[in-house]
Amino acid sequence: MAKLITQTRNNLAPYLASVRAKKRLTLREVEEATGKEVSNAYLSQLENGKIAKPSPHILHALAEVYGEPYEVLMEKAGYIGRRGQSPRSSDEYHGGVPTYAVENLTEDEERALLTFLAMYRKTKDEKGR
Repeated sequence: MAKLITQTRNNLAPYLASVRAKKRLTLREVEEATGKEVSNAYLSQLENGKIAKPSPHILHALAEVYGEPYEVLMEKAGYIGRRGQSPRSSDEYHGGVPTYAVENLTEDEERALLTFLAMYRKTKDEKGR
């Protein structure tokens, strides 16, 4: 499993660089296209592997500019595993892209989601599924 994490994260830098090259965009053009959410200096560090795990928010901005699936960038950054695989141990697994896709949850919303999940898991365990 540790091999998956390393392999996944090591793929992010060259992947981002190759996608940008294919789109024939400069670092500055990407900066402008993201509304300066991703600076050209930060993107350069990402592409050179100096930043291994950018925030999901940054990956979302890049996915939109590049026209690439957000899920692919999340996988290459080590946030999610390939279908059915977790990049972390099972007790640390965050989930998939849908749980990262909701932006700006309030504390109340987050608590409500966690309460619902706990209730769902308890019901599921009681049914033996």
